[in-house]
Amino acid sequence: MSAVLRAALRRLPLPRRGGSAGPSAASRALAAGARGGKEEQSPSLGKDRADTVIIGGGCVGVSLAYHLAKAGLRDVLLLEKSELTAGSTWHAAGLTTYFHPGINLKKIHAYSIKLYEKLEEETGQAVGFHQPGSIRIASTPTRVDEFKYQMTRAGWHPTEQYLIPPEKVQELFPLLNMDKVLAGLYNPGDGHIDPYSLTMALAAGARKYGAQLNYPVQVTNLNPRSDGTWEVETPLGVIQAKRIVNTAGFWAREIGKMIGLQHPVIPVHHQYVVTSTVPEVKSLKTELPVIRDLEGSFYLRQERDGLLFGPYESQEKMKLQDSWVTNGVPPGFGKELFESDLDRIMEYVEAAMEMVPVLKQANIINTISGPITYTPDILPMVGPHQGVRNYWVAIGFGYGIIHAGGIGKYLSDWILEGEPPFDLIELDPNRYGKWTTTEYTAAKARESYGFNNIIIYPKEERFAGRPTERISGLYNLLKTKCSMGFHAGWEQPHWFYKPGDETGYKPSFRRTNWFDPVGREYKQVMEKVGVIDLSPFGKFKVKGTDSVKLLDHLFANVVPKVGSTNISHMLTPRGKVYAELTVSQLYPGEFMLVTGSGSELHDLRWIEEEVVRGGYKVEIENMTDDMGVLGVAGPYARQVLQKLTTEDLSDGSFKFLQSRHLKLSNIAVTAVRISYTGELGWELYHRKEDSVALYNAVMDAGQKEGIDNFGTYALNALRLEKGFRAWGAEMNCDTNPLEAGLEYFVKLNKPADFTGKKTLKQIKEKGLKRRLVYLTLETDDVDPEGNESVWHNGKVIGNTTSGSFSYSAQQSLAFAYVPIELSKVGQKLEVELLGKNYPATIIQEPLVLTEPTRTRLQRKGQSPKI
Repeated sequence: MSAVLRAALRRLPLPRRGGSAGPSAASRALAAGARGGKEEQSPSLGKDRADTVIIGGGCVGVSLAYHLAKAGLRDVLLLEKSELTAGSTWHAAGLTTYFHPGINLKKIHAYSIKLYEKLEEETGQAVGFHQPGSIRIASTPTRVDEFKYQMTRAGWHPTEQYLIPPEKVQELFPLLNMDKVLAGLYNPGDGHIDPYSLTMALAAGARKYGAQLNYPVQVTNLNPRSDGTWEVETPLGVIQAKRIVNTAGFWAREIGKMIGLQHPVIPVHHQYVVTSTVPEVKSLKTELPVIRDLEGSFYLRQERDGLLFGPYESQEKMKLQDSWVTNGVPPGFGKELFESDLDRIMEYVEAAMEMVPVLKQANIINTISGPITYTPDILPMVGPHQGVRNYWVAIGFGYGIIHAGGIGKYLSDWILEGEPPFDLIELDPNRYGKWTTTEYTAAKARESYGFNNIIIYPKEERFAGRPTERISGLYNLLKTKCSMGFHAGWEQPHWFYKPGDETGYKPSFRRTNWFDPVGREYKQVMEKVGVIDLSPFGKFKVKGTDSVKLLDHLFANVVPKVGSTNISHMLTPRGKVYAELTVSQLYPGEFMLVTGSGSELHDLRWIEEEVVRGGYKVEIENMTDDMGVLGVAGPYARQVLQKLTTEDLSDGSFKFLQSRHLKLSNIAVTAVRISYTGELGWELYHRKEDSVALYNAVMDAGQKEGIDNFGTYALNALRLEKGFRAWGAEMNCDTNPLEAGLEYFVKLNKPADFTGKKTLKQIKEKGLKRRLVYLTLETDDVDPEGNESVWHNGKVIGNTTSGSFSYSAQQSLAFAYVPIELSKVGQKLEVELLGKNYPATIIQEPLVLTEPTRTRLQRKGQSPKI
């Protein structure tokens, strides 16, 4: 490190409120922040009732107030305990980017940028928005693969993104050391904005449209009322609110604790430094694009005539403010900063100097070390919270500036329309539960911060904080025999080891160490019998006087008879697929509902809200953590299970989609004849404490038949070959069931007026614009995962939703959405994988007939395809 820079770092004063102001956005905000609170007259409530009370005046809370008021909602009240922008907003580096690896989060980013471009014109408030573009730097071949992987997910989105060669990178950022640069991922329109000015512009807009922003007003308590409304207590009086929204940043935990919730958020120390004028920067005629050196783990941008750069330290070096979690945020903390720790970032400073050599002679004039709130997976928590009526959150923003505009609009639409405008289940606050302990949150936040710039692979696994308390009864028995995956707190086998296999987690953009073992497990289920741990399923019991009436209204399918099971979908009022569940009527009026692990509380919240809205007399019990599930599938499944029971399991006695209580080896189970593999199989629901005994009994009984384990990777390959859709891929809040090919499960002629029925009829009458199709691909060593661009005649015309290698056809297989006119069987298309377009053909689905269909055809004397 240069002596100039090291000396400059050593003599840096600690910036405090009212301290020296450098040219950074944060320093401008620091000075402006002292003025911000004086815009408002002396604090007063002004009203004792509100439709929506927003708690927290950072950029996210103010954006929500702006959007709700602009949409016409009256009585929007925002309460801020000190000043607008206090907390994390005022000191943020203000980066804005169109890029995000999450498909729908790109929409959030894009909306934010488009809003910020016109906000000054709308409100009269300058926002300090710079849009010089941004470049992500690839300096390893694997990183180039990641960029290609991300590019194939960009083609079907409207925002610009380009993979550019080193020459173009240097042209755009002439001050770079190009020795290691292999490529760049370039987003025109990216840049940075002054967070303080942005928030003040949003506040001006919110007031313009009728919202009331009051500060300093601290919320001291929250009292839920029996009718679902709230009493919001403040030192100035009590406000009655129809709903409350927690946008309190690193105070979000304190707000949650008032109503018994432990929100899994934790403050992280984030540092960045700002230089004085750099002659080489000053002499440039255009502003430098923001760069992100991913191997160096830092971002760098121009700040006036100098530079600003911020690192993301490794999880070993980064620092959490965990005392705030255990002891609460210090009462007076608002626009303060932490003591900077420059030793912690020295290696990143040196990496930045190597990549941008002019830094070596630069003088550092300011350093910022402030709190940013992280969730375990770095994504914010946005939406209504399960278990508490009319309580919403928008918290845990690691990148609050770029998310603020889009999240404000997204939440406003959801609040006003009663359903999310598009699918963002990855932000659902209900993805966490009681298993998300403080220790887990800290371990994952540390990992997520340190992994900010690591390569993001398909089928990515992260291991900090695992296992949680949420392990199935089989975990300890299986953990050394397989590669485990993480699903909503659960550990679940992805694939199993055999002698000679390359074990462990070996991520890749191409086929890797699990490819052949998964083929072996596929063959096991297709030819013999396999066992899989399905305990992470979400499992609910619904019973009561109105249970049938409730489910008939909730689901588009008919209510199954006693002893029967079906696949049912909950739709939104706009006819989108909110959820897919397996529904079994075990006794008259008593049902078992089963959903995927990732949608447990997501689905439960929807059901509970409908119960309250309709006044249904039912009881709902969440049995997810208490009940284990064992899947047994394959041609010998019946033969194996029959050895363990006196019940008749023959096809004539125990039909497909029937459910029954029975005993296997004297262990009580609820057996449902269904299997996501599409083969002969049962799901065996049982007490968690009986899992090991049941598993051992089944494995012992199947020795003659060659029974063995299989995992979720093989399950995915099997379900794709059978043409089974997956919620979250082929169907979600972006799709309707007709375009997803779910007509069989949607009974538009049933008497009950189920949610979405009217809209769905209208959609059917107007005709579909796109349809889900089934593709085979001619690939080499790479397979589709989902969300890849689909091409036709040189244009992107759709996207895949999920994919896998077909071990039956020995080629890749995928689902994709394409325009109706290109959806016929035999249509030739192309699918982009890692920068190359591979030939694809629409085929008749399914590739492999399900076991019940094959059995039915055999009875008719036909020879079904396998």
